[in-house]
Amino acid sequence: MSEPMRNKIVVVTGGSAGVGRATVGAFARAGWDVGIIARDPERLKRAADAVRAAGRSVCIVSADVADAAAVEDAAARIEQALGPIDVWVNNAMATAFAPVAALTPEEMLRATQVTYLGQVHGTMAALRRMRDRNRGTIVNVGSALAYRAIPLQSAYCAAKFAVRGFTDALRSELLHDGLRVRITMVHLPALNTPQFDWALNKMKRRPQPMPPIFQPEVAARAILFAATHRRREVWVKWPTFKAILANAVVPWALDRYLARQGYDGQLTTEPAAPDAPVNLFHAPLGDWSAHGRFPARAPSGGWRKQLERYNVPLTLALLAVTACGAWLLVRSTGPKRM
Repeated sequence: MSEPMRNKIVVVTGGSAGVGRATVGAFARAGWDVGIIARDPERLKRAADAVRAAGRSVCIVSADVADAAAVEDAAARIEQALGPIDVWVNNAMATAFAPVAALTPEEMLRATQVTYLGQVHGTMAALRRMRDRNRGTIVNVGSALAYRAIPLQSAYCAAKFAVRGFTDALRSELLHDGLRVRITMVHLPALNTPQFDWALNKMKRRPQPMPPIFQPEVAARAILFAATHRRREVWVKWPTFKAILANAVVPWALDRYLARQGYDGQLTTEPAAPDAPVNLFHAPLGDWSAHGRFPARAPSGGWRKQLERYNVPLTLALLAVTACGAWLLVRSTGPKRM
């Protein structure tokens, strides 16, 4: 007998702000019931209101993804409230803007626990349920910085590299076991989210996304697409392609380019406020939503939107374009030093 029709159910971690909040809205508008995991109860309630406004059911759980037991409990509560989970989106992250020499071991550990182990904990909680049912999709949210690390974000880049390695290993295990559980990864460009308002900042100036900047809805559409289509990875927007492919061709040139441009590119001219909120260890209070403070600089779409989705057929063609761009970059950077 075929399984009776039921509502589709997605879980989004870090779903109360930034990319997670936009992703919650995208799934709800597409007809999904949503489980949301985040730390701040008030922002969770506001995210839940948006799901209900779209006519869908919602279950919210206040939990820290760095706590594996809390994530497991959240998964159980969401399934009890909504039903079997079809898609799990690992999105929660925390980071710091600082050179390695300015970070403490505790800060590096915490960023790793949230941004890397948070995705591991979410994946393991989802797998415990999806393996038995032999169906489901896990979407791990990555970044162009999972392929090309940049200065001032060592903790974040290292965590995203680790997520990519974890995802690739698990994908092979699922194929080996012949399971119809799928894992995919979405790599994002710079986005206009509250990350740049509440991340720990040890620089003298306020941080910004390294331009060009896109709205979080761009990321949300790509995550929804990845959850509902068979793609190994989704690279979102041209800057992501450019960073990944250029790093594959001339990583040493990017090292030198970022040494010159990677600091100013991530910092505004505004002085850093000594009392700025910090979300690394605790969720800051406030009505934070999907967007940050750069709306005028962040398009939500454009003619390049196909690059959000169909990266595999385009890759070979883009390699040629990237090689040309890399040659120009090498010329501007100077000769390679042996």
